[in-house]
Amino acid sequence: MAERGPVRGDSHPVPTSAVLDDGHGGDIHGAFGTIRLSDQAPRRTWRRRLLTLAAIIGPGLIVMVGDNDAGGVSTYAQAGQDYGYSLLWTLVLLVPVLIVNQEMVVRLGAVTGLGQARLIKERFGRFWAWFSVGGLFLLNFLIISTEFIGVSLAGEYFGFSPYIVVPVSALLLIGITVTGNFRRWERAMFVFLFASLLVLPLAVLSHPSPMVALKGFVQPSIEGGFTSNAALLIIAIVGTTVAPWQLFFQQSNVIDKRITPRWLEYEKADTVLGALVVVIGAAAIMIAAASAFSGTTDFGHYGDALGIARGLSQHLSPLVGTIFALVLFDASIVGASAVTLATSYAFGDMFGLRHSLHKGIRDAKLFYGSYAATVALAAGIVLIPHAPLGLITTAVQALAGILLPSATVFVVLLCNDRAVLGPWVNRPWLNVVATVIVSVLLLLSMVLVISTVVPSVDVNRLVVVLGSVMVLALLAGGAWVWRGRNAAVRPPEVSRAERENWRMPALALLERPKWSAGRRVAMIVMGGYLVLAVALLAVKAVQIALG
Repeated sequence: MAERGPVRGDSHPVPTSAVLDDGHGGDIHGAFGTIRLSDQAPRRTWRRRLLTLAAIIGPGLIVMVGDNDAGGVSTYAQAGQDYGYSLLWTLVLLVPVLIVNQEMVVRLGAVTGLGQARLIKERFGRFWAWFSVGGLFLLNFLIISTEFIGVSLAGEYFGFSPYIVVPVSALLLIGITVTGNFRRWERAMFVFLFASLLVLPLAVLSHPSPMVALKGFVQPSIEGGFTSNAALLIIAIVGTTVAPWQLFFQQSNVIDKRITPRWLEYEKADTVLGALVVVIGAAAIMIAAASAFSGTTDFGHYGDALGIARGLSQHLSPLVGTIFALVLFDASIVGASAVTLATSYAFGDMFGLRHSLHKGIRDAKLFYGSYAATVALAAGIVLIPHAPLGLITTAVQALAGILLPSATVFVVLLCNDRAVLGPWVNRPWLNVVATVIVSVLLLLSMVLVISTVVPSVDVNRLVVVLGSVMVLALLAGGAWVWRGRNAAVRPPEVSRAERENWRMPALALLERPKWSAGRRVAMIVMGGYLVLAVALLAVKAVQIALG
């Protein structure tokens, strides 16, 4: 359903779509430009296209760079220290996964004007909405705590007490977010994004072996062979690079930036650019660690990110160690901001609150209050003496691995809901790719859960068994879909102009979709697996804490 344009100035559209918060409609005020709501002029020259991209760019880059957070920096550095250049190929495989997953939520955000939590609530009911965001809230809180662990370790490298650097960082995060000005927040984020480019001199100053690094990208191998530890680290790389919070954040941030279907291609370009940036950054960290520790007594003995910084200083130069510590601090701030904002967006969706960075504190008290409270609590946990910080970090990786497949399932289901996306629903080939991605994520999730609960399990054999079951299930599902392909009703063709102006109708006009028996059973099985997995991990966490 189309929006009617404004008459003059920075007015808001007449509410003919499902957009609920008036802060989510109007002109686009990006960090590097403005696009008026009434702007319908074609972009015929490269200059106009680049200026438009400059105004749109932001959500894709922020979510991807935020993905290279404290946990990501630590995981990539561990891969380099323990396995040299041999795991660089895993990053190449993650590029299409990132692009496919995030492109789907970009479409959902631009076309519906609603966050993912609100869409799940409206299309699947309150139970599944709380089932989805309940785990997200817990996971995000733990992730934010790990970001402050990163801040603490970076500060310790420079000789600062965590009781100084952590509270100051928390106040910085709150200060740049509660301004009530989306452009101001996005510009602050770009300051940190530009600072993340320090990974490039980090890699260069480590004096890597170009040919060995190139081999690591193009030839899948594992230094020392495929062991249980190597398998779990690969799963950790996947889990820290593709996380549930990213899906919620980018969809809501696209909405908050007021991006509509007319500008989708530009936001997709932003997302692809972000995916490339995150992989380049991860590779630079892995290469630096591999160059520094290969051939030393520290190779294969990862401790934590602080140990990496000190090792880089010892084996290469103090400058390289300093750069790594700055990268860790910067990554922690960007990650904390994005993950906390994803949580507050979902909080606003679930409770029907105003949740826009365009709103001031007076107009969105609970939105900003939830943000500040989450930051303060997460920072406070890190400052508790003898807090189980190592256990928190392990729990983050495990819980992310559990929740990611189900979060992706909801995205795929919503992207096939014609009442929600109309002419923007997934194409058949994209559903095939998305199904394979979900299957692989589920496989990795099960391996992670089983190996965490039963450390003595043979991970190699487990991967083979579960992988074989997954392949058989995919073949059976593919055959079933192939048989029913002729019964599918082809949707009517629409013009490009109609697609660009199509928005999801008001929620009151939509009927909740009816589930088939097969889908209902599949969802119940998935829910049961999540509950069982979280329960087993909780028991394991208690055992570790008490033992």
